[in-house]
Amino acid sequence: MKKIKWANLYLVAVFILLYLPIFYLIYYSFNKGGTMTKFTGFTWENYTAVFEDTRLITIVVNTFLLAFLSALIATIIGTFGAMAIHYTKKRGLKQSLLSLNNILMVSPDVIIGASFLILFTSLGTFFGFKLGFTSVLLSHIAFSIPIVVLMVLPKIQEMNESLIDAARDLGANNWQVLSKIILPYLTPGIIAGYFMAFTYSLDDFAVTFFVTGNGFSTLSVEIYSRARQGISLEINALSGLLFIFSMVLVIGYYFISQDNKPRKNRKKAIKS
Repeated sequence: MKKIKWANLYLVAVFILLYLPIFYLIYYSFNKGGTMTKFTGFTWENYTAVFEDTRLITIVVNTFLLAFLSALIATIIGTFGAMAIHYTKKRGLKQSLLSLNNILMVSPDVIIGASFLILFTSLGTFFGFKLGFTSVLLSHIAFSIPIVVLMVLPKIQEMNESLIDAARDLGANNWQVLSKIILPYLTPGIIAGYFMAFTYSLDDFAVTFFVTGNGFSTLSVEIYSRARQGISLEINALSGLLFIFSMVLVIGYYFISQDNKPRKNRKKAIKS
């Protein structure tokens, strides 16, 4: 019992450490005094200022568009990449591909960002490629693909190969096996990979800071630049809105994953 109590206390302490700074920011986003030293009164002015800032709204739209596109493309590439790795017959090649994928996951963002900057600068020298939305999009796709691979790969490994053999025995072609058997089975992993890629794209700063340009900016870069100019409770209000949006994403993912469980249970019942 004592071990369980200490474990619960440790868990509570961790959550407090993680969430207290966030709630501190949100609390002062309603401060009428305009500072984070003393709460002088409640106001919605900081939130209205966010929606009245046309530049900030444009950056928000660009950031979400970037996250949506990069996560979508990375999910498609990562899903087929995970299948390619799983069905690679040569063990040495398979391990090499997994290692290359994992290296991208553990590599520092600064190194990845600097590498992309060198690449895009070289492309600009020879082909006139300019830093902007396209360079940020390509970078986000690149660092999101390994995340999707790691989310989808375990689902492929769990899949019973006899399902594919049975489908082929019934005359299914490659497209029918892929669309009717493999992809439906991998759906939970694909959805998880998409959400992870989406959130990684939203809050990425280091890589984006290196490859952004031509007047294009994302929320993380914009918040950083504004924070350096001084305390602005408009940033607090924006952080509060993003926190609420993140909660909506988590709740949405929870209900999607819960919706998939009854289907799995029905399949198990039919098999038994």
